[in-house]
Amino acid sequence: MSNAVAPLWSHAQARPDEVALRIDDREWTFGELRDHSARWAARLVDAGLQRGERVLLAAGTRASWVFAYHGILAAGGIAVTVNPASTVPELQYFMADSGARIALSAGDDLPRVVAAGEGLETVVWDLDEPTGSDLAGLDPVDVDPSDGAVIMYTSGTTGKPKGAQLTHHGIGKSAEAVIQVLEMTPEDKVGTALPLFHVFGQVTVMRTAYEIGVPLTLRTKFDAETLLRTAAAYGITILAGVPTMWNAMVNTGPEIDELDLSSLRLACSGGAGLPMRVAEAFEERFDCPILAGYGLTETAGAGACPPVSGERKPESAGVAWPGVELAILDDDRRPLPPGSIGEIAIRCEMNLKDYWNRPDATEAAWHEDWFLTGDLGRMDEDGYLWVVDRIKDLIIRGGYNVYPKEVEEVLYKHPDVLEAAVVGVPDDRLGEEIAAIVVLREGREFDLAAMQAWVAERLAPYKTPRIYHLVDQLPKGSTGKILKREIDRSEITERGLRTKKPRSSVTV
Repeated sequence: MSNAVAPLWSHAQARPDEVALRIDDREWTFGELRDHSARWAARLVDAGLQRGERVLLAAGTRASWVFAYHGILAAGGIAVTVNPASTVPELQYFMADSGARIALSAGDDLPRVVAAGEGLETVVWDLDEPTGSDLAGLDPVDVDPSDGAVIMYTSGTTGKPKGAQLTHHGIGKSAEAVIQVLEMTPEDKVGTALPLFHVFGQVTVMRTAYEIGVPLTLRTKFDAETLLRTAAAYGITILAGVPTMWNAMVNTGPEIDELDLSSLRLACSGGAGLPMRVAEAFEERFDCPILAGYGLTETAGAGACPPVSGERKPESAGVAWPGVELAILDDDRRPLPPGSIGEIAIRCEMNLKDYWNRPDATEAAWHEDWFLTGDLGRMDEDGYLWVVDRIKDLIIRGGYNVYPKEVEEVLYKHPDVLEAAVVGVPDDRLGEEIAAIVVLREGREFDLAAMQAWVAERLAPYKTPRIYHLVDQLPKGSTGKILKREIDRSEITERGLRTKKPRSSVTV
């Protein structure tokens, strides 16, 4: 059966000299992309990689990441794509949990990956070391539709992150659906500054570009003015990003208005809810519609999106993608009528195979053949979806998922902390900001800078709280459970102590 990267090989055969990848103004053709990827596949096979074995990828956007990713899948391996800003303990967990045989990293991230691999059976390679011109390239191996292609770590509000295993078939079907949703043609040109370890950048953008065979332009770091200038310079037709990016672009200087962005026909937003004021300001300034959809890691990004040609309803995430069914279920998993609020459930071929080595979590996530998203929403009679809230306490900060329980576990280890609760509070730039409500041990004093430094050593920058609010006690129920719903978010926003952004932060 077809490997998820097979379309790339086909496009390389048909038009090897056309631009396939552009990163910070350096270009690679389809032929070059295929050859580099094939060499990575050959290197992995030569190292003994077997079909279904895992290879961890932890590095920022770079050509070697793209080559290695396609090489892993071409060889029949499973790419474990993680945030390169992860701490050593986090990387150790990803390695151990996935059972990765090999880990690939580069640049400033490499030392942490090397440190994480110590004591494990994971071999660490430098992505930027040449693969070797003597290695013969490989064609993608045949796979079963249900074979795993990618593991991306995500979680709910309790426990360690879970590895969502996506299949070759699932990510391929997701790309096919995006092409239909966005009414893409071979004349399109796609651009983004999204990270590639995330399902949005990796599947919805990169995988889709190579499904249809159009050039993909990437920026290694997000800068609003630079991304807009890049779009103008290369005639980008579809730009993808998270809400913080659109907000930053809206607020660029007047010199940006001199750019020729007439090629830009669509802006695609995901990763978090897009404020209406940002969407309206972007469309007014750049004369380009912005589509804010809904999808999940577990569905390979599939979900809902406002139609390009049809009606767009205010604040709605749009209608189901082709091949996707949406339902709103009550607490007993029964379908609710239009207008009722309940849990969003998704049925599609893109859904994850399982949570890696988590049979209980996998079983709990399904009702019959419906994936239970943990999100609350409603649909109207026309099938338009509104995402109302989250059942889980998930915080989405600047497009990155932050899980309060993981942060709370770190805070509880601090010698001065008696109790802690982590919640999201509204933020104009990031959508949500992370706030830690803390009860100190008797006689202890709070040092904001010291606390920030202590937490930053144990969590990736995007997970580190920026607001701390000290209280004498946390609201609790009769069983002693902390009741987050009774925490006053407005008081936190008004009176909370705010930290400075860590210098090592890679978030937008």
